[in-house]
This record gives sequence, C-alpha cells and structure tokens, in this order.
Amino acid sequence: MELPLTQNISQENTPREIYAYEKVGGYHGARKALTMTPNDVQKVVTDSKLRGRGGAGFPTGPKWSFVPMGDAAPHPKYLIANADEMEPGTFKDRLLLERDPHQLIEGMLISAYAIQADIAYIFLRDEYRLAAKRLMQAIQEAYHANYLGKRILGGDYHLELYLHVSAGRYMCGEETGLLNALEGKRANPRSKPPFPQTSGLFGKPTIVNNVETLCNVPHIMAHGAEWFRGLSVSSDSGTKLYGASGRVNKPGLWELPMGATVREILDHAGGIRDGYKLRGLLPGGASTDFLTPEHLDVKMDYDSVTKAGSRLGTGTMIILDDKTCPVGFVLNLEHFFAQESCGWCTPCWGGLQFVERILTAMENGQGRPEHIEILAQHARNLGPGNTYCALAPGAAEPLQSALKYFREDFERHIREKRCPWK
Repeated sequence: MELPLTQNISQENTPREIYAYEKVGGYHGARKALTMTPNDVQKVVTDSKLRGRGGAGFPTGPKWSFVPMGDAAPHPKYLIANADEMEPGTFKDRLLLERDPHQLIEGMLISAYAIQADIAYIFLRDEYRLAAKRLMQAIQEAYHANYLGKRILGGDYHLELYLHVSAGRYMCGEETGLLNALEGKRANPRSKPPFPQTSGLFGKPTIVNNVETLCNVPHIMAHGAEWFRGLSVSSDSGTKLYGASGRVNKPGLWELPMGATVREILDHAGGIRDGYKLRGLLPGGASTDFLTPEHLDVKMDYDSVTKAGSRLGTGTMIILDDKTCPVGFVLNLEHFFAQESCGWCTPCWGGLQFVERILTAMENGQGRPEHIEILAQHARNLGPGNTYCALAPGAAEPLQSALKYFREDFERHIREKRCPWK
C-alpha cells in the first residue's frame, strides 16, 4: 500500500534535511511542475480530484481556477497554508509540519506557481513551537537551494515564503478570519462575496489551503492524476490521515486509502479499551455530528459520512465510551466553542454562551424539562445560514446529534437532578 504523505516520516521524530529529502524524490514534483504552464499544473490537480483536507472538502483544482490569471491579473497574489489546527481532537497537520516540513514547502511552491502567486505564508498556531522551529530551518534550506526566492531553479518564477506565527484563537483557522489576522486585525470573519480567490489578503487574489491538502500536491505532480485517484477505495481520491482519540488502546494517526471504514480505523487504534464499550464518535473532530456503533462500516469519505448524517471533517475521530457522560462530553465542547467565538454575530456569541449555561445547569442537577427543547431550538438557530462563518454551525453539530442519539441521558440528568456519571 502506497503512503505518499508519511513515506518519509521515521520513528526518530526528526525531519529529513533537504539533501535527504531530495535523495528520496523530494522536489521532483516541483521541478516537473516548473517545466509546465500554470494552467497545465492546475489541470493535473483538477484531474486528480484532490479535495481539501481541512474539513470542507472543496475540490482543490476548481478552487484555484477562480484566481484571475494572465497579464491583466492583479498582483501580488498570495498563497496561504492554513496550519492553525485548533479543532479539538485534530492533530494530523502537526505530524506533517514537524516531521516532513519540506513536503509542505514543495507543495506550496507548486501550488503558488499554479496560480502565479508572488508571496506565500504559512499561518501557524502559536502552540506549535517545535513545528515553527523546524519550518524555519526548512525554509532557510529551500532558499539556499533556490527552491524559493528569485529566479527559482534558474527560471523566471519568483516566490517569497514567510512563516507567520499566530497570536491564537480558533477563529484564526476560519479562512477569512485568518486573512484579517494576517493583516493585523481581529480575527473576525468577512462577508462573502467577494471571495478570497479574487479579493483576499490586502484585497488581492488569495488561495488558502490546508496543510494536508498542499502536502498531496508534490505526489500528484510527480506520479500523475490517475495514480492519485487509484490510491483510494472510494469515489474520493488519494489517501487520508485518519486519527482516533479517546478510550482506544492506541490513540494516534494512520495514513490509509480514502474510504477506509470507521471499523478499520478503530482496528488501527487497537479497538476500544477493555472494560469500555463504544457509544458514539465524532468522525471528523469536535465540529461534526455523532455517529453510533451502527455506523462502523461507513466509509470515511466525504459523501458516505454525509449520507450517514455527519461530516468527514478532518477525519480525526473522537470516541465516546459507555462510561463517559454524553452531557458532560458535549458541555466540554460547547465551552470551547463559546470561549472561542469572536463575538462578530449575535447567534454565535450569545447562543453558545446560553447553551453552555444550560448544559452546566444540567450537569449540576439544576436542569429543567424545558431545557431540552431550548437546546434543540438553539441548535437549529445556530445552523448554516444564520451566522457569518461556520463556527456556530459546527458547534451545533455535536449538540444536535447528542440530543438525537442520547436524549435519554439528558432526560435522566433532569429527572434525577444530578449527573449519573458522578
């Protein structure tokens, strides 16, 4: 089984220096791309059917195609790697950043060339200190080898790459909130249109892609679109970094063909710990709907998980076991979302705080029967189309699905005036 994303990651927890990365085929995809036209590079990525790995799953090639091209296109253009990764339960990009930083840099070089970007940024969350150190070293090596800077590899293309360490907050990971933060403003979302592809950073054409998305690009260029499509066992192409956390025997990450089932991923995690049973799971990080044991054979790809009633998201599962309180589980998540709301729109900052207060009351034995319908109403009010960005709709997903699958647990909190798990 080919594992392009993790093939260069060793057990020593140290990244390859640039000469070692080149020795195993690194920057071959970039060299090949730079002999092609930008539009031809875009076509290869479009034909590969690569979809964004940050959560939304938007097709990468078509996203690039919205950027104005040609002599009349405004400049500078920007490419940004979203390495903010503050979603609870999600840690896939950290592995790539710390253990194979040149893979990301090569992916950014190819992607920037494809849209004729002049400047690129890696937008990194502040807590990823080791990643920052290793990225800075890799960027310096890439400049020294002329993969960055002026007249790259003796050609006419120029690209400057900068590492930007964020001041923090979950909202910085939202595409337009990230752009505001990068401009030195509060990380509030922007209304759309205009979309970043035409008016993004400093009002110029901008593409924001997730780290894992960009790390796929060198392999697509080196081996071709058909090869990439063939790695999958579903209608979505490529491989995927899947993860599992919670009461499993071996929490961690595994690169598997896109479309591996929930059951297969749990097998890689060593199964549920002895003495516990699976009650539910969030398939793609904290902002996805619960799935239950009946969904163990659902393929972890975009369409299959959607049909099952949730989202693939980041593909990093959070496990709920039978000895963990579902109400307390959801309260922990809603507390996070409430404190990370930027306050830009009322349904989000007001609604999430109210949800947190009700769940806290339930946990403390102060819940009332009407609270369940109030929570359900807030979950509907926080849904898509009612807020500027996806933070509140994402926060509503574990809440609405917990009410669907674990309603008896909410009712029991109210009936017994206590948390039964305490």
